[in-house]
Amino acid sequence: MVRLSGIFCPIPTPFRSDDTVDERALRSNVARWMHTPLVGLVVLGSNGEAPQLDDEEADRIVAIVRGEVPRDRVLVAGTGRESTKATIAASRRAAAAGVDAVIVRTPSFFKPQMTSEAFVRHYTEVADASPVPILLYNVAMYTGVNLLPDAVEPLASHPNIVGMKESGGDIGQVAELVARTPRGFAVLAGSATTLFHALCAGCDGAVLALAALLPDECVNLWTLVREGRLDEARASQRRLTPIARAVGSTHGVPGLKAALDLLGFVGGPPRAPLRPAGTQVIEEIRRQLDALGVLPTARV
Repeated sequence: MVRLSGIFCPIPTPFRSDDTVDERALRSNVARWMHTPLVGLVVLGSNGEAPQLDDEEADRIVAIVRGEVPRDRVLVAGTGRESTKATIAASRRAAAAGVDAVIVRTPSFFKPQMTSEAFVRHYTEVADASPVPILLYNVAMYTGVNLLPDAVEPLASHPNIVGMKESGGDIGQVAELVARTPRGFAVLAGSATTLFHALCAGCDGAVLALAALLPDECVNLWTLVREGRLDEARASQRRLTPIARAVGSTHGVPGLKAALDLLGFVGGPPRAPLRPAGTQVIEEIRRQLDALGVLPTARV
């Protein structure tokens, strides 16, 4: 059984200035995350710029990360594609590379036809064919489509669909997903700005960009809620919200990569058409990290 309770980090993909994947930096970053209390990593998610990668790059990245993640940690790979056929193929390749599970974003190009019925059919076919368990992935901010509880509820009964990541900030929808899915089906939050509320609504854990920067703090907030220490958890959420918003909805992947560079990881440039964060954004993020007391001394 795949452990899906706790905090996961959706790792960014570091690129060199020549737009190739920086494999050495990837290994270094993963090794550092493995010294934190994260339950596992998600490779090739939105923050990994998965839509910007070709299949050869994606498969190579999965193989590299698998080699750095010990078997007592969970490794999940993003395998969502626009077609069911391509999603199944990517899921089989990731399984062959040794991942513990795959996470599959909603197809979205043909938005008017992406109904709950279409999603149920798509995910059922993928789950039937995948050698490893799958998680549903709803990220309407990027896809423009919403995987509704009406679709999730029947899918949650499939033996090879073990959970989902809900990246929206609609706590009402989060609570409905928790209420309408069976015990053992993991609902993971995807927004650090509403993490406290999502956990209080019943989420089992989260997949957070912020966990790439502040894994201990994210795990601590999860632990505080689990222990019922809600005043402390609420205070932690208030402290983390500004930087969570900066590297999430406000500045996205460029902001996250700038923050990683400031903390001594290798963020590197994003892949075009994304552009690197500008000087003002970097200074804003630097101030936020400094206020939290996490900047390396040499960079303060």
